[in-house]
Order: sequence, then C-alpha cells, then structure tokens
Amino acid sequence: MGQIFERYEPDQGLLLPPSLDDWLPEDHLARFIGDTVDQLDLKPFFAKYEERDDGRGRIAFHPRMMLKVLIYSYCRGIFSSRKIAEAIDELVPLRYLAAGNRPSHRTIARFRLENLDHFEGVFVQVVLIAQQAGLVKMGTIAIDGSKVKANASKHKAMSYRRMKKKEKVLRKEIRRLTELARTTDEAEDGEFGPDFRGDELPKELQRREDRLQTIKEAKKRLEEAQTQEDAESGRGEYHERTGRGRKPERPKGVPEEKRQSNFTDPESRIMKTSGGFDQCYNGQIAVDSAEQIIVAANVGQCSADSKELIPTEEEAEKNTGRKPERVLADAGYKSEENFRALEKKKIEGLISMGKEGRAANPGKAGPASARMAAKLRTKRGRKRYKKRKAIVEPVFGWIKQAIGFRSFSLRGIEKVGAEWNLICLATNLRRMHGKLRWT
Repeated sequence: MGQIFERYEPDQGLLLPPSLDDWLPEDHLARFIGDTVDQLDLKPFFAKYEERDDGRGRIAFHPRMMLKVLIYSYCRGIFSSRKIAEAIDELVPLRYLAAGNRPSHRTIARFRLENLDHFEGVFVQVVLIAQQAGLVKMGTIAIDGSKVKANASKHKAMSYRRMKKKEKVLRKEIRRLTELARTTDEAEDGEFGPDFRGDELPKELQRREDRLQTIKEAKKRLEEAQTQEDAESGRGEYHERTGRGRKPERPKGVPEEKRQSNFTDPESRIMKTSGGFDQCYNGQIAVDSAEQIIVAANVGQCSADSKELIPTEEEAEKNTGRKPERVLADAGYKSEENFRALEKKKIEGLISMGKEGRAANPGKAGPASARMAAKLRTKRGRKRYKKRKAIVEPVFGWIKQAIGFRSFSLRGIEKVGAEWNLICLATNLRRMHGKLRWT
C-alpha cells in the first residue's frame, strides 16, 4: 500500500532557521499595520527616552515595535497586557511584529499607560492617511454613541442618601469600638503594666475607619460635582428673609438623594444598556459615509447624547481639516440648540425628531426644530436620513462583535478616552486593510 499522507515528521530538525516573513501572506493585516506604523510620526513616543539619554538603566524596547504589537492585539480583540504578552509567544503575526522581542506584560501595560496622551495623535494621523487614500470624503458623516462598560462593578456604587446613612452608622460603630479599645487598654495596663505594647488599632476598627474614609471621599466628590453643575447652570439664589427667587428643592451643592458614585471608578456612571443598568461610559464616534472610517472619537460621562453632537462634529472637522456637508444623527441628539448650531455653521443637519419611522412633530420646541421637522418630511430628507443606520451602526457592530471590545480595561475619563482612541484606531486600520488590499 502506497503512502497516502503528506510527510509528517515533527522531530525533524531544520537545516536553516525559519523566517517569520515566510509564514505570513503578503496581504496579511499584520504587514499592513507594520507598514502603516512605519509611516507615522512618533516623536512624542520617543521624547521621554531622549530626556533620559544618560546611559543608565536597562535598554528599552523600541516604541514603534511596541505600538505595532499593541495595535494588532486590539485589532484581534486582545486587550489584557498579560494576554498580549502570552500571544507574542503563540501567534505568528505578533511574533512577526515583535521581531524577536518578548516584552513582559508589565512592560506592555507600562507602555500603554505612559503613552495615553499620544494615542489621539496616532488616531488622527491614520484618519489623514485614509483621507489621502480617498477613503474619507467628509460629504456626509453620521454621529452616534454607545454605552461601553466601565472597569467597575455597579455593585460598588452607593447613592448619596445611603452614603449619609452609612456615614452615621460607621461613626457610631467607630466610637463604640474606640471606647472598647480604650477600656481594654486600661485593663491591660492594670494587669501587665503601662509598658505593655498594645497600641495597635484593632483590625475591626481599622476596617471601619477605612470604609468611613472611602465613603467621605465619595460623598465629597458628589458634592463638588453638584456645586460645579449648579454654578454652570446659573442656579439662582433664594433669599429666606425677603422671599425673592424661587425656593430650591435642595440647597446649592447638595446632590439629589439618588445620585450615585462608584468606589472603583468614580468617574464612570450608571447607564441604561440593552442588558439593563450598568456602570458605563458613553463612547461617541463620527463615521464618514464614503468607506465607514471613524473620523472622530470621544467618551462622555452622561448617558444622554444631545450635548455630544457639536463637539464630535467639531472634532471631525479638526481631524480632517474639512467641514462636513451634512450630519446625520438619531433622536438622542435632537435639541433646538444643536439645530441652531448646525445652521450657523452652514451644515445640513438631518436629525430625527422622534423614534425611527415616526412622523416628526416638533410641537413648541422652537423655530429651528420646526425647520428640521419640515426637512425630514420631504422625500429628499427622508432618503438621506435613511442612510444613517447603514453608515454608523455597523461600525459599533465591528467594535463590539468582530473585535469584541465591550468593556474598558482602564479607569478614569482620561485613560478611558485614550483607550477609546486606540480601539477606534484599530477599527479604522482593519477597515482600511480590507479596502486597500485589493487596490
């Protein structure tokens, strides 16, 4: 019987070392990312190394290599620094990009944290490359937001009302335990003498003091945020003696009883998602209609979208150097203020006045809202607005389903914003690779 299988000798040695370059197809995503990053201006990434160029310390890994590895990992849905380090040993594309280097997970995590401020610049450079390649036209852009889970549990949040109650309970318990510790010390002094060492705080007391301090800090954050909001909203003063002004439901700087703060990531917020309520941030994107390239990305702390429309449009304009001809958005962005701002900028806005498919009815919202409603009732307006879903919603599908990004790895609005730029950058490169590989 003749041989029917291909040769298989796993213990056979190789005469010459294999080349990773031979193991990747010519049109592989890793090659495209490597070539693209080689064209980027990464001076900000190198600046810190130039500042400490004194010959001391260990030799650092090359920033360009580290960035390639990080971007490709995000493209493939690998976000943990430990898993990235493990994947460098296991995945040929990452070994190819690392070029024989094997940075540890601590090195990868430190590189990401130390360069958070630079990811936005890389994102913008990639947008400009896409624009030069004809993938960004800035004729029509669609803006939308999606709730992305924070790196924090909703069960680690507490309302202002509960904070006040818990603070009182903990203070009472601490007084009781302090008194118990004092009487115990006096009894031990009498039994063993005053030189006996027993001055350490009981563990039970220390735990309660730590919890009290955590609650006090969270309570203070809520009060400071409320004070700022009251000042920005121009909330008027009420004069008790004269009765002038509208009597407020609560004093200035005092949050509503149900307002919450999270102990793990205080800057995240409870938001409604498709799966219920969770600790989240609101990820915003502006997508160009030509080839669905993300031209602007930012993160908000408010579950409502309306205040994000103009800042996101202006960021898209700044990133590309061009003003869009029209902006599409769903009903979450409707407001008289937004409509007037778009009219002032001479940008055609097509923003839903209600749920998708329902007739627009601005009511007493204002003249700009009436003009928007009239525009959406025209055949041309309806036809253009219908393109919104097909432009922006698939992009969130790529981010959350294809790449698998459903939760931030970092905490705090600034770090989360940088990670959002990184994931949008990775999404753009995947899209650009698919569009340019056949040209």
